[in-house]
Amino acid sequence: MMQYMRYFVMLLCSLMLSAFCFAQGNIHGAVKDSTGKAVPFATVSLKKKVNNAIVAYTVTDDNGAFNITVPQNENADSLLMEVRSIGYKSQVKNIITAAPVNFTLRASVNQLQAVVVKSNRPVLKINGDTSSYKVSDFSSPQDRVIGDVIKKLPGISVAADGTISYNNKRISALYIGGDNLLDDKYNIATNTIPHGAVDQVQVIQNDQPIKVLQDKVMSEDVALNLKIKKGAKLQLVGQESIGGGLPGNYDVNMNAMMFKDKYKAINYLQGDNTGYDLQQDLVSHNLSDYLQRIDNAVPSTVLSLGAVNDPALSRYRYLFNRSGILNLNNLINLKKNVQLRANVYYLHDTQRQNYSQQTAIFLPGDTIKYNETQNNRSIPDILHTQFTLNINRDKYYLNNALLTDYNRTTSYSDLNTNGTVVNQVFKDNAINFSNEFNLIKSLKSNHVIQVYSYIGHSAEPENRVIGPGYNAAIFNNNVPYLKLQQNVNIPAWYTNNYLSFKIPSDWITQSFRAGFSIQSQRLNSDLKVVQNNNSVNLGSDSALNQVNWTRKKLYAEATYDLPGTILKVNLTLPVTLQQINYSDDLYALARRLNRLYFNPQLRVKYQTSAENYLSLMYNYRNENGNIQDIYQGYILKDYRTLYANNADLTMRQNHQAAAGFNYRKGLTLFFWSINALYNHIEANNIASSVITNSIQQRVVLPYANSTDSWTLNGSVSKYSFILRTTFSGAVQWQSNRSVQIQNNALLPFNTISEIFNVSTDTKVTDQVNFSYKATLTQTDSHSARGKSAFHIYQMQQQASVNYNPVENVQFRLSGEHYFTRQKGNPDLKYFFADASAKFKINKWKTDFELSAVNFLNVKTYNALYLSANTLTASSYALPGKIILIKAFFNI
Repeated sequence: MMQYMRYFVMLLCSLMLSAFCFAQGNIHGAVKDSTGKAVPFATVSLKKKVNNAIVAYTVTDDNGAFNITVPQNENADSLLMEVRSIGYKSQVKNIITAAPVNFTLRASVNQLQAVVVKSNRPVLKINGDTSSYKVSDFSSPQDRVIGDVIKKLPGISVAADGTISYNNKRISALYIGGDNLLDDKYNIATNTIPHGAVDQVQVIQNDQPIKVLQDKVMSEDVALNLKIKKGAKLQLVGQESIGGGLPGNYDVNMNAMMFKDKYKAINYLQGDNTGYDLQQDLVSHNLSDYLQRIDNAVPSTVLSLGAVNDPALSRYRYLFNRSGILNLNNLINLKKNVQLRANVYYLHDTQRQNYSQQTAIFLPGDTIKYNETQNNRSIPDILHTQFTLNINRDKYYLNNALLTDYNRTTSYSDLNTNGTVVNQVFKDNAINFSNEFNLIKSLKSNHVIQVYSYIGHSAEPENRVIGPGYNAAIFNNNVPYLKLQQNVNIPAWYTNNYLSFKIPSDWITQSFRAGFSIQSQRLNSDLKVVQNNNSVNLGSDSALNQVNWTRKKLYAEATYDLPGTILKVNLTLPVTLQQINYSDDLYALARRLNRLYFNPQLRVKYQTSAENYLSLMYNYRNENGNIQDIYQGYILKDYRTLYANNADLTMRQNHQAAAGFNYRKGLTLFFWSINALYNHIEANNIASSVITNSIQQRVVLPYANSTDSWTLNGSVSKYSFILRTTFSGAVQWQSNRSVQIQNNALLPFNTISEIFNVSTDTKVTDQVNFSYKATLTQTDSHSARGKSAFHIYQMQQQASVNYNPVENVQFRLSGEHYFTRQKGNPDLKYFFADASAKFKINKWKTDFELSAVNFLNVKTYNALYLSANTLTASSYALPGKIILIKAFFNI
């Protein structure tokens, strides 16, 4: 009995000692992240519940473990334990038992401290999803606008049309001081804003500009923001220039910019005849995304003067122009988070193009050839207006955009095709307007409601006249006549409306959407023959079209978003009930199609580390043709192409899958990415062409058809601090398999293209910098049926050197080399050289520049183009040498 009592007393003492040690002893545990990895160097604090005063603290070891001592005069019941670590959300727990206290931290973008290397070498600041390049680290004295600097930034590439990509992903927007002044027409900014007005170029990953949806809806968008210098915010900014030269050239640019917090503007008047295409400033870089959002495509232009290819040259090398533009872009912040924006431009131009080409179409047992010479003159007048009201608050978002476009173009062409002289006059008048309304509101329950409405109208009367007496054997029973007249117009109305409801939670947002859309179109066309006595008759009994088209949709959609910091997932499950009616009484055509479609889409983004991520995508879509696929009367689209259709409406099933990995090391300015894309399309019809030496006739036949394409691309960019050089490279491999019917022969084709490019931009010294870029393109086309294979090898090199002997003097020498090789043809080699000298007079705030473009005076350029079994050899007339002196005045 005494022995049991002794054991009981010992046990009771042990329990009391344990309680005492807990109250005044040690507490241990471990800290890990949401993936189970240990979090070293996390701060563990004991705080009083009453006033948050810290009474003890420690840090975790390499394994995330900690051991902290409770002060003797403190009671555990009155304390809280808090864990903090850079890049993670802090976590607090009560101290309840003597058991280990373990913590699992979630990553926090908002608390990821900026990474800054304090040095005089270029750095990349990283703060959560935002990376910042300091412009002064990468700019050179010869840089004029911010676009010149953006091209040099590691990890960023700029295409020939101005499209900007970050680590091989196209940007969704370019903000100026945080405001969206230009939508996706950001060439206006990159080609206008002086680089000296910009402090930083910021890259925003996972950009979600709508505040109501932040941390609720997944976004993979990448955007740029130009952070304006404080001094540039306080005053009017601008750089005016005027230039003149030989032979009879001029270049004038007057602009005024303002970048205040409450008012931003880029307004300019510009004109030139030096080959700079002002329409390049107006490129809508994300047009395809916009059309997918509204779920509507405006009918495309039907007629043309011919199938000429633009040469693979810098556009100013070959463009004959005489253009002028007034471009006004103004944004006012009426009050906090309320903006009114106006974007208006008018452009007038006269463009000339002179070329000749030889086209060979290789068929089993036959080769069709066309020899053509064409002198074209085009006069476009383009007017665009857009007025946008935007309210973007934490609980409320409203955006209303009203657009109008008017495009009137008159074109003239003198043509010789296979020895036949032809004159053409083409008049194209396109007008459209639309209004897009989007309202998103967060309710008291934290649920989000969205109301969306779009309405638009478009029309494009087209008229082309061809004469005299073109192809009388086909169009007028071999009787001489005066001219052909082809008229086409497709007036169209469209509306899309839906209501959406979102239910956000801590880890998933559920969205449910329901709506309807209506598309109404009418295609009117006629091909008329004007006889020598001015009487008019139809080209044939199949030369008219009067097609009515209506497409109605009812749709419902469920979307699930996981907008996490480590794993982001978007799953969209749409169901669409669609009815299409089309008819043409001229051909007893009447069809009604009712279809129920399911078009799922899955997007996944996994953050493998703070800077690197893996992305996956799968998309299945049922797609239909449009009114331009079902007209049965012939339309002469150009002087040698007659189109008609003899099949039901095109139905396509499109499978698309993609995977990619993006790597970034901000401290060392090292970027690389690799992406793969597969696309398989099945269709219910196939195009059939009958090709002769005088004309091509195409109809669509009701036979199953499929195409497959594989694309693999990768890019790498690295800044060398020792060499002060940005090295970049990219590769793309693409394979396309398709089938065509030509002259009753079924021809399967496999076309493989490979593109390699490397570039470097270096500061040799503070006075000398050098850049080089090379692009190699190889194209192969093979047809097993025709036992033919074609191969084209093309190499383009660009280099420039800049020398600044003193602060106010700059010299530049640049050149471009083009090389083309194709078996059976002589090699094509061209070299273009440019030079300039700039002198700055500080007292006058004026720069004077003397430039010589193409001073070797190359006046012709030949090129080869390969598509399936068609090989085209083209020759273009070039403007030749241009000597220009310009004066730049800074505001």
